[in-house]
Amino acid sequence: MTDTTDVGGTAATVERALDVLICFVRSEAPDLGVTQLAEKLSLSKAAVHRLLTSLRARGMVEIDETTHRYRLGPTALTLSHSYLSRLDVTALAAPELPWLCRATDETVTLSRRAGLTRYYVEQALPDRDVVRQVTVGVPFPLHIGASSKAFLAHLSPADIETVLAAPHDNLSLDPDALRADLAEIRARGWAHSESERDLGTASVAAPILDYRGEPRAVMSVCGPADRFRPEPCAAALLEVTARLSRRMGHGILA
Repeated sequence: MTDTTDVGGTAATVERALDVLICFVRSEAPDLGVTQLAEKLSLSKAAVHRLLTSLRARGMVEIDETTHRYRLGPTALTLSHSYLSRLDVTALAAPELPWLCRATDETVTLSRRAGLTRYYVEQALPDRDVVRQVTVGVPFPLHIGASSKAFLAHLSPADIETVLAAPHDNLSLDPDALRADLAEIRARGWAHSESERDLGTASVAAPILDYRGEPRAVMSVCGPADRFRPEPCAAALLEVTARLSRRMGHGILA
């Protein structure tokens, strides 16, 4: 027979320990004292100290021996990295594509990167007579088109230079002009292209960034250039990519 006499007390202790950790997550200060935590949680200082002692033994928090204040420990960081590294950006983004498609009434795509190329993995098509349809799985270079440049703009300087130094079919590539374009994309948050890769097609694209600030995917809105409206499409796009980036951990470890 299982002994359940102390289950309620154990559960309450676990809940209080989690409340302590949540206080650290929500605090703007890098560390907290026992008194602060006791006041926030309406617990006695002795109770908080016991919880911190247990959490410290497991590496969830650590203490500054000079100030006697506590901060999150390496085990907490390991847990967060473990969670974030397992997130599937394609699965997270898939439900957002139909919403953005309805909001803009244009085609919405999701791209992933493979080395010096990127490829479409998902798309959502509007209910219109004329639409822009993409081919899933075909690789495209990173130096041309809104989706490609949204990736490239958020890669490391070394990776950008590797792309610029690679041989390209487009002989008119101007490295200095592209560097300036990438700087503008980073500052603005989204890329725009018109008839760059396909004549008569326009698009806007923005990255989904992870906790390291790296682009895990790029989402775009695209359509025929003669009816496409970049700014309102970009506004709706950024709403979605910002939400997805937060779910990927962007900004939480800054």
